[in-house]
Amino acid sequence: MTIEPVSDKIHKNILIVDDHPFIIQGYKNAITRYQPDDYEFFISEAKDCESGYNAIVNPYADFDIAFLDISMPSYESMNLYSGEDLAKLILKHSPDCKIIMLTMFTEFLKLKTLINGVNPMGLIIKNDLTFDELLYAFDKVLKGQLYYSKSIKEMLESHDNSIEIDLFDKQILFHLSKGTKLKDIPNFIPISLNAMESRIINLKELLNVVDGKDSDLVKEAKIKGLIF
Repeated sequence: MTIEPVSDKIHKNILIVDDHPFIIQGYKNAITRYQPDDYEFFISEAKDCESGYNAIVNPYADFDIAFLDISMPSYESMNLYSGEDLAKLILKHSPDCKIIMLTMFTEFLKLKTLINGVNPMGLIIKNDLTFDELLYAFDKVLKGQLYYSKSIKEMLESHDNSIEIDLFDKQILFHLSKGTKLKDIPNFIPISLNAMESRIINLKELLNVVDGKDSDLVKEAKIKGLIF
């Protein structure tokens, strides 16, 4: 009987969620090129929030690293609307997972909200990304080090870090974008109508649409990547 040798490579489970197959393939090409003599990577793929959800809640899944696009098709029945929501779900099921988030958004407010809500180990503007840069980011995160791409660091250094919105603000913006009537929004969010109206006023000030309609607020929130 022949006994197969046991591999002494380090095994890592990786999840990639992106709605563009060629981008997933690019990530896979980079990952498999990283120290192949030392690591063995098991890669799972998903194309939207629904397939991402199914991969994450699989009882046999325990991911070490996750690459997530921020903007992707939602899974409304599970209240998953973006890669940000998937990141929070992953951390519930695999709390030691290192999150790397990638985005085309360059709006400071969206990125700061993402950092506050998820605190990803890696945050990359896709326009900054090259094959070598992806390998460098992967290496940093794999070693437990924070990695922000060049554009992220420049924005954080040049903006007022006191600006932020919370989960209730995001939910208000989402329901306004869906056409939910103001009087009905408290049915979905556990705050009073007066508190909600006050938040809308504050959001209009924050997004510089003080004299605008709620539709103007929604439009500006979409431009800034706060809702999709």
